[in-house]
Amino acid sequence: MTLKDNKNLLIGLALVALMAATRFDHFGSAVSLPDASLAVFFLAGFYLAHWALPLLLLEAVAIDFVAVNAMGVSDWCITPAYSFLAAAYGAMWLAGRWYRRSHALTWRSLLPLAGAAVTATLAAFFISNASFYLLSGYFADMSAADYAAAVAQYLPGYLRGALIWLALAGTMHVLLHATKVRPVKANV
Repeated sequence: MTLKDNKNLLIGLALVALMAATRFDHFGSAVSLPDASLAVFFLAGFYLAHWALPLLLLEAVAIDFVAVNAMGVSDWCITPAYSFLAAAYGAMWLAGRWYRRSHALTWRSLLPLAGAAVTATLAAFFISNASFYLLSGYFADMSAADYAAAVAQYLPGYLRGALIWLALAGTMHVLLHATKVRPVKANV
């Protein structure tokens, strides 16, 4: 195994652990951290190869299965719309992939990072909520405008959770690169 393979394995394991530790509460509370799933998929797109996307999707489903079947979490969100979470997480993964091509350790790189993170999070919010409205079977008597107004209150928490995790990951990325030991050039 090469050094790069080891680094990617460690990053992959860290992302798996982060999602497993936080997936149980969307917005966080006094006793739990906000869900890092959106950030995990963005970071997997940035750091890892294509194999990470299906594995992380399987992990998300497995966590939800355990939460509903063994921990007493409500299955209210498990409807035909649930499958559209793959598209929502795919949007995050693709944004991480896109940002990977323009990334540099410069201040100028922050604007594309912020743009990709916010755009992908908004896309994920729209995909998950529009599919839930259309396919869950719960909103036959509610107009799309009324539904949009009702779920709009969740957008700030949705954005905040994803962006906080991405800011923490970005800070760690910069710190790890800043402390990397570089070879000293000999004066010959």
